[in-house]
Amino acid sequence: MRTCGGPTRLRTLHTLDLIVLGIYLAGVVGVGWWCSRRQHDLRDYFLGGRQVPWWALLASIVATETSTVTFISVPAFAFAANARGEGGNFSFLSLVLGSLVGRLLVVVLLLPSYFRGELFTVYELLDRRFSRGVRQTASAVFLVTRSLADGVRLMATALVLVALVAWSDPTAIVVLGVVTMVYTWLGGMRAVIWADVLQLGVYLAGAGAAAVLLWQSIPGGWETVVTTGHQHGKFQILDFTLDPGRSYTFWAGLIGGAFLTTATHGTDQLMVQRYLCARNARQAALALLGSGAMVLLQFTLFLGIGLLLFVFYDRAGTLPAEVAARPDRVFPHYMATALPVGLKGLVVAAVFAAAMSTLSSSLNSLAAATMNDFYKAWRVGPADPHREVRVSQWLTLFWGGILMGVAWGAAHLTTRVVDTVLALASFTNGPVLGLFLLGVYTRRVDGTSAVMGLVAGLVGLLLVWSTGKVSWQWYVVVGSLLTAGVGWGASMVRARHTDGPCRGGVPPDGQ
Repeated sequence: MRTCGGPTRLRTLHTLDLIVLGIYLAGVVGVGWWCSRRQHDLRDYFLGGRQVPWWALLASIVATETSTVTFISVPAFAFAANARGEGGNFSFLSLVLGSLVGRLLVVVLLLPSYFRGELFTVYELLDRRFSRGVRQTASAVFLVTRSLADGVRLMATALVLVALVAWSDPTAIVVLGVVTMVYTWLGGMRAVIWADVLQLGVYLAGAGAAAVLLWQSIPGGWETVVTTGHQHGKFQILDFTLDPGRSYTFWAGLIGGAFLTTATHGTDQLMVQRYLCARNARQAALALLGSGAMVLLQFTLFLGIGLLLFVFYDRAGTLPAEVAARPDRVFPHYMATALPVGLKGLVVAAVFAAAMSTLSSSLNSLAAATMNDFYKAWRVGPADPHREVRVSQWLTLFWGGILMGVAWGAAHLTTRVVDTVLALASFTNGPVLGLFLLGVYTRRVDGTSAVMGLVAGLVGLLLVWSTGKVSWQWYVVVGSLLTAGVGWGASMVRARHTDGPCRGGVPPDGQ
């Protein structure tokens, strides 16, 4: 890859670009205002009244999965390998293959349990099966992990704004965070989902337009792309290396990706809250499975953009060295320097859409978990639906401030952002998945044994992480199996002198 040594010049947006961006931002705030008129209680604010159609949920699932990490860091994955020599090709699709398997596992193993009675958070299931303490432990793990991971995602979006206009990182973080908080605060989950539908269309249009322009800018067109891609091994998808330290082998992607998706889409409030908005389990399953096909196409598109960026700059030799050294900045640099007026505004709106779809979902799910798993448990006196909605809105603002703080702290990361986010998710999702499997598929395991398993899973992962020899792809596998195994074993020891099922009533029929 040829680079140039000159500094990167920051540019401001043209008036037409600002108009395009302004129309988009006004649109999402308008959605929030429109939905705010129907917030009567927590069922409306956090579950959309359980009347959301499956196709809107499908779009919301895809949009929520597609943060700016996808928009910026997945092209960076195909553009260049990391320090361990991973990436620089299409091997990320191995993880997507595992994601498809994981979605099917969620539908079969976990989804039916979430429609036995009404839930506001997925962790209420653990209360029914074990105890309030187990529920709050799992919810607290979610609150910490989600705020850290989505704070990093917010930082990734700030990188784009820094590349486009002469703002500092903190200014970019505040602008994006405040705009997202406004419509989420106004309209709750209903606004989040319908804004996701709008945002999905915006960011796919922006990404598609950028890809077409890149392709047209390369001399020789598709023939040059294919030739250069083959010369540099860009089209490699499957790597059958049996090395647990590598993150994007076929085995890590299929097995680790399946476990990761089962955890993130089956036990994480961010995703499960969408299923709880569906009219029934069948529509929730349809939305989840349908989203898998769309995610596959979407990741292929963004990896393709990374390939096109590589070929474009390999031919042009105009990429500044400081940008080439940090692949997450390559696509923002292209947007700032190569996109024509008008189209730049659309692509910047697409970046906003990709970020806001995840951030708004995160804010609402963090508020939902705090309200339902903690505030209501500690509340004194009778319930007041209107007061609960107001408190939930203030919790939305509180978590918005936390995410912005995390983003400021993450602004100096040197690793590829997608690796950081996925590693954060993998570390805690495994033990929580093990906890849910114990809750749904066992009858003898009690709450104390389950928490012992959870602690063992987290400690075991710390030991695995400390070796530096095992990829984050295997963290969910290790964490979930350790948690389930230790929890089951501890219950057998504790129940040596008893012979009855523990508290609960949610195991699958016949268990």
